[in-house]
Amino acid sequence: TMAVPLKLSRVSRLLNSRLPAIKGVAAWPTFADSHVLGSFINGAGSHRVLQPSEVAAKMEHAKATPKTCGADDPTTLHTPSTNELVYFIDPADEDTVNTAIQSAVQAQHTWALNFGPRDRARALRSVAASLQEEHCFEVMAAMESMDTGRPIDETREDINSAIEAFEWMSGQAYTMSGQHTQMEGGDTATVLREPLGVCVGIGAWNYPLQGAAWKAAAALAFGNAMVFKPAEDTPLTALYLAELVQKTVPEGLFNVVLGPGSVGSMLVDHKDVYKVSFTGAASTGLKVYEQAAGGMKKVTLELGGKSPLIIYNDADIEEAARGAILANFYSNGQVCSNGTRVFVEDSIHDAFVARVVELTKQLTVGDPFEPGTHVTTMIHKKQADKTMEYIELGLKEGANLVIGGCTADQNDLPSEYAADTIIMPTVFTECRDDMRLVQEEIFGPVMSVLRFNDRDEVIERANDTKYGLSAGVFTQDLRLAQDTLAKLQAGTTWINTYNLAPASLPWGGYKQSGLGRENGLDVVNHWTQLKSVYQANGPVGYPYPTKRNM
Repeated sequence: TMAVPLKLSRVSRLLNSRLPAIKGVAAWPTFADSHVLGSFINGAGSHRVLQPSEVAAKMEHAKATPKTCGADDPTTLHTPSTNELVYFIDPADEDTVNTAIQSAVQAQHTWALNFGPRDRARALRSVAASLQEEHCFEVMAAMESMDTGRPIDETREDINSAIEAFEWMSGQAYTMSGQHTQMEGGDTATVLREPLGVCVGIGAWNYPLQGAAWKAAAALAFGNAMVFKPAEDTPLTALYLAELVQKTVPEGLFNVVLGPGSVGSMLVDHKDVYKVSFTGAASTGLKVYEQAAGGMKKVTLELGGKSPLIIYNDADIEEAARGAILANFYSNGQVCSNGTRVFVEDSIHDAFVARVVELTKQLTVGDPFEPGTHVTTMIHKKQADKTMEYIELGLKEGANLVIGGCTADQNDLPSEYAADTIIMPTVFTECRDDMRLVQEEIFGPVMSVLRFNDRDEVIERANDTKYGLSAGVFTQDLRLAQDTLAKLQAGTTWINTYNLAPASLPWGGYKQSGLGRENGLDVVNHWTQLKSVYQANGPVGYPYPTKRNM
């Protein structure tokens, strides 16, 4: 495989063939013609074009030490769908991290002091407008599909989510207000709401742009700066977003640094960082939390889940089946909030499972860049192998496999796609609560169906997990739905739908699924701090002797 820049890759050829009216470099980020991607700091990216001899040398090194994902080798970037080596990466070192943070410190002072809520709101709306432009929208979606392997129909929705985040947060910029209180004796008191300063965002690989947008839009809306580290496997859209943001804000306000977890650790440790917002695995989130505590930094954690989806016997089976498929197979099952423990009331169990199987058979497997494709590659072979290990474990534990449980058929795919990285949507029935299949987060397209008869007992079973990110209920009895959700230990819940995440609602979990919230009206409390100012308008109340020495 030849190392080529994105502009010469199959992705761009597909994009240009579908959008012939969009031409010219305006459709591409500045790093498109590079071979080596570097961090984006102070308004510029440290990207490089290599000489042919340098490309050949790097290729020889890559062949000598083959890797399958950026997490294994943070110096290369591969496409999940074909494992094609597309870019080389320059991981940030300590000097790069220091430069990123120091430039953010300077930019944040300017942003907080010289740009009021109206100015910040206008800047965020400008970013949203740029994302909506056709060439930018389609390029972003293509890059997201190339980085994650997810279907283009899904990644286009990710761009819409990013647009919504910047639009919503532009309105929230105006909510950064305090209060004034009349005190005793004519004194007054004021409560000021102020920015935190430089904040760090660390993103996950499943929704790279959405994570970057949620964190950056909120940080900037309230006068902060953001240094963002995307996941090693999926840096492209964060870099492009930085270019768009830079057009409307002071240089250095939104920097992007590349590299493995060690780079994130340097960011969290830095003395000039006042908040860390992390999305990812619970085990890593705990380490971030412990590390940030050493510097008394604010923390927001959006971690994993093993969420329950309860189907009562009065539910519309068609709607419930569709909801369960969305809650398990969207993004090839790589969604932290997925409702992978599906509790179905016994009287409708068989009919529900039959319809789920029928709908699952209609999902299309194939090229992520072809509209209408639903099942595509996992993020990398390691995640595909992990998912298959859980499927095999489920069989050993006694679960009943009703569909899936295997990788894709190579005959159904273009020749350049590896079937062993595509996991067919899988449904198990006759599951038990004590199975590892049921208890542990898989992060793959695996649905576990569990029967229930006792409605009080099912709530207890649903809560029997260390996680508490999400939960869903399907029923036509809204009183029952509200009562159920009131008893479920989860921070993000749905009735008769699943996995909708508008920016106007808070997102986050209970228990080991995280701390704090992203989005919603409460977001202002997570990105600002309060200062109280007491003003005495009379003499000091002094209780000690006041004689003067003569």
